Amino acid sequence: MTERGRHRLLAPALMLISGTSMYIGAAAGVSLFRWLDPASVAWLRICGAALVFLAIARPRRAAWRGRALWWAGGFGVVTALMNMAFYLAIDRLPLGTAVAIEFLGPITVAAIGSRSVRDGFSVLAALIGVLLIADVQLAAEPAGMAFALLAALFWAGYIVLGKRVALQGNPAESLAVGFTVGMIVTAPVLAYGIAGARADIPIAHILVLGLLMGVLSNVIPYGLDQVILRRAGRSYFAVLLALLPLSAAAIGVLVMHQIPSTPELLGILAIVVAVAARRDSPPSVTGTA
Repeated sequence: MTERGRHRLLAPALMLISGTSMYIGAAAGVSLFRWLDPASVAWLRICGAALVFLAIARPRRAAWRGRALWWAGGFGVVTALMNMAFYLAIDRLPLGTAVAIEFLGPITVAAIGSRSVRDGFSVLAALIGVLLIADVQLAAEPAGMAFALLAALFWAGYIVLGKRVALQGNPAESLAVGFTVGMIVTAPVLAYGIAGARADIPIAHILVLGLLMGVLSNVIPYGLDQVILRRAGRSYFAVLLALLPLSAAAIGVLVMHQIPSTPELLGILAIVVAVAARRDSPPSVTGTA
């Protein structure tokens, strides 16, 4: 296989690993809904990621000042809000509906970055694939729809800011700073959640799961995202995100013994076609696709 061929396979492979880790972490998070509200569970996920990245990266003073702080901090806050909005959405909507609506964010980014008929076909195939897998239900609870749309908006912001963060300095430092800022800015959410929590809340159990969620759902996936974003343009990255439902389907088969339906299998095929058809563009120093 040529070097270019290996390069084209690397990004989808990393995205599949990222998605698998993310969904395992999400399963751990759902188990906490019995004690804490979804937004507080999402905050614990951000907190766990911040602590791990701080221990790994040990950011220098320069990472906490000036433009580096603003870009990383903005990325961290958007990521925290994206996580919270999605957890609030899946607390009110079927998971498939929330996933389909949230994917409007990446699909929009991919559509804006499309420069050819082939790229447009790739975006359309990815959108069709996501809708088939998610089995979208049009009649849904209004608040859940609103939270899912917010998650889509924040996901688009995550891609745009994530590309900028990936191309500046040390990505691990930026993630450590970003998640720390996101954790601090959204800390009032946890205070509200604890005030309304059950009296028998198992603190130690929740802290351990929070750290596990941070590693599985944020540290590994978002760390791999930075590797992918340094190699690929924003629009191609947005299309690659459509591989996440494929990771979820694989976990469903292997762990939960859930066999995909015919529409789901067709959706997986559409996503594979989308990723294969998308033209990859080299990363730009300005952060554009």
